[in-house]
Amino acid sequence: MDAHLTAEQEEIRRTLRELLAKRCGPQELRAAELTPAGYDPALWETLAQRLGLPGLALPEAYGGVGCSMTELALACEESGRALTPSPLLSTAVLAAPLILALGTEAQRAALLPSLASGALTAALAVPGTGLATALGLTGDNRGDWAGGGRAGGVQARRADGAWRLYGQAAQVLDGHSAGLLVVAAHTGGFARSRTLLFLVRDDADGLVRARQTSLDPTRPQARIELRDVEAELLGDDQADVPAALAAAGDAAAAVLAVEAVGAADRALERTVEHVGRREQFGRAIGSFQAVKHRLADVYVGVQSARSAAYYAAWATGTGGERVGALALAQALEALRTAASEGIQLHGGIGFTWEHEAHLSFKRASGDELLFGSVHRLRAHAADAARLFDGGEVTV
Repeated sequence: MDAHLTAEQEEIRRTLRELLAKRCGPQELRAAELTPAGYDPALWETLAQRLGLPGLALPEAYGGVGCSMTELALACEESGRALTPSPLLSTAVLAAPLILALGTEAQRAALLPSLASGALTAALAVPGTGLATALGLTGDNRGDWAGGGRAGGVQARRADGAWRLYGQAAQVLDGHSAGLLVVAAHTGGFARSRTLLFLVRDDADGLVRARQTSLDPTRPQARIELRDVEAELLGDDQADVPAALAAAGDAAAAVLAVEAVGAADRALERTVEHVGRREQFGRAIGSFQAVKHRLADVYVGVQSARSAAYYAAWATGTGGERVGALALAQALEALRTAASEGIQLHGGIGFTWEHEAHLSFKRASGDELLFGSVHRLRAHAADAARLFDGGEVTV
């Protein structure tokens, strides 16, 4: 692995950082959160049409840029620094790779160009609150998380030659505003139980969507109700959906890890700026040795997480080992630590609505609720690697 960024990758970071510094400051961020969509449509149009972010990792044949997931991760690092609310994660990181991997040629040709241009946004909807399990990040995704034939979840059945869905999904990122939903549903009953993915348009009859209050206001979420909704099967009914979800989950975890590193780096930067200005006993508090030690520990954590996240992003682009979940665990831990120390060193203002320091902490906590806590991510990675098989581990 070459740790140096290419000129093109550096340009992506520089351009996006300059744009977000102008268009996504604290005031713009709060204004975007209050919009019906939960993000600034004008900024999204700029990110999509001027910079081509949704299509960075999509093939040129479908209107994309033809880059790898690494370039998309670097773009997300900058959006993470600014905590930018946008449908980039739900559209380009979660939904589009599944359509590319499982969709028929007709479905790819019809959907991917619109997703690449940003004209169409998409969201992945899984039953209940099982996004982390569905993506294979915190457990085996070949279980019954989609419903298992019992009440609850999302059920799919064929009627008069068409597929129809019934059920509910919660914690759907950008589900209230997405033009297309990729819905995981259980079908086949107990005899041929399996999970398939379906496409549902935002104007489908029987579809009810409601935006929910979320811990992290920069990650708008929705509850989706499917009341006998007609849907289109994504690909064919013989597709290995759990394998596709696990592959997409590993790539998404790598991107999220890089994004979390961007947020942690900005939280540390903000804290260093504050302790350099804030005075106690006639001195800047940043000159006290105890403060220096605390921030040095945060710096080491952020840089270590950056190395792990970059490696995970590189591995997804080269077909290497799947280490996205481990990188995500390290990055979320670094972000939580950087945000916590930032709040402490900012004093009483650190966790108030008037200061943006609290948003970094909410991003770390919100991502753990969505994609798995640090200990669960590591525990599943250890189980998958059979780390503790063979008896007791002695020290």
